[in-house]
Amino acid sequence: MIGAVNLRHMLDDALHFLVQAQECPDWARLGQHLPCEWVEQAVAYTGKASIRQRRLPAEQVVWLVVALALYRHQSISEVVDDLDLALPDAQVPFVSKSAVAQARQRLGAEPLRALFEISAKAWSEQDGKQYLFKGLSLFAMDGTTLKTADTPEHRKHFGYHVSPSGRISSYPQVRGVTLTAVPTHLIRDARFGPYGINEMLYAKELLTSIPDDSLTVFDKGFLSAEILCGLANGGTNRHFIIPAKANTKWEMVCGTPDDGIIEMRVSPQARKKCPALPKAWRARAITVIDQSARKYVLLTSLSDIKRYAAKDIAACYANRWQIETSYRELKQTMMGMALTLRSRTVERVYQEIWGTLTAYNLIRLEIAKAALAVKCAPIEISFIRAFHTIQYELHWAAVTRAQGKLPALMQRLRQRLVMLPNEGRPGRKIDRAVKALPQRYVVRYLKKDLN
Repeated sequence: MIGAVNLRHMLDDALHFLVQAQECPDWARLGQHLPCEWVEQAVAYTGKASIRQRRLPAEQVVWLVVALALYRHQSISEVVDDLDLALPDAQVPFVSKSAVAQARQRLGAEPLRALFEISAKAWSEQDGKQYLFKGLSLFAMDGTTLKTADTPEHRKHFGYHVSPSGRISSYPQVRGVTLTAVPTHLIRDARFGPYGINEMLYAKELLTSIPDDSLTVFDKGFLSAEILCGLANGGTNRHFIIPAKANTKWEMVCGTPDDGIIEMRVSPQARKKCPALPKAWRARAITVIDQSARKYVLLTSLSDIKRYAAKDIAACYANRWQIETSYRELKQTMMGMALTLRSRTVERVYQEIWGTLTAYNLIRLEIAKAALAVKCAPIEISFIRAFHTIQYELHWAAVTRAQGKLPALMQRLRQRLVMLPNEGRPGRKIDRAVKALPQRYVVRYLKKDLN
């Protein structure tokens, strides 16, 4: 009996401490690199600032959407309550689910998109000079898809994949293309939309986001004169690397078949679609043999053979495959076991995507800062362990009210991050093979079918 009374007093004291500790929200705990001024600027720029006082005004909803990406395993109500993301109200201590959904719907997706664009550009340029390749910033452009909740609204807007056999995918899908800094995996810009829109159209929109004095590595699916010529001619000292397709045709201008200048003709269809294209364009063709003895050709605008050796160009293209892990980190590590995005409306799907990209960049920026402190490559630090560490630190800062101690918390965070290196994997012993996916449910047959 005495033990039960003591336990009750201990719980009362703990609850009293938590209530007193969460009198007002401290948005700085969500990252010292995401200033409140950026949030206010994004909200004001899109005209979504709250006119009257609410429990969840527009600025707080922006923080909520970013936090939802960091705590995908928790419900929206749990994130709001645990991180104290609503303005205090003595009469109504908790915010209902409907109030949160209405607040997100009022905000829309544009403020989150504006915040991502402001932060992504600033973060990708902060320490860019530390990772130059012969004076060029190294980027990679690639596409991906995200699954959404299966609703009629999503199927109508986003569409879905249809296999050659006519089988329709189980979930609607969002198609997107990202421009990623290869050394740090920071996403500089992105475009997302319906699945039926070709990746090439999204890639054309991203060309303006590629800075001058840069080298962008593409997948062979983006081999197009309109994209590559638009990249080279649309800025100053902007270059590309892209593998040639098996059916790509060209004429040798000078050099050797293993490393020489080639000329490719632009099809009449492409010139009719884009009259600014020339009749022919030139590139440097380099023959590469990888570790598995597979031979392929890389096309690049880096024509200076003395300054840009063939082996260095091949190494840059090999690093492009590292950004594939960015999609895995976004779709598996951050989303956990969830098959789809959590949002149920089209507008909130876009909102969630931009918030997730901002949260991902926050984690990647902290990893990059920690890597600079100990002079190692950012990819040498484990993203999964860093993600879990940041989750813990932010949650602990919210509970203990570490107001005024954020610099110390972030310094301790980075010290922990550098202690989380990626574990080396042994070399591949068996060639890659595509295996049939197992059926989720046992197939049942009627007796007449068996007979």
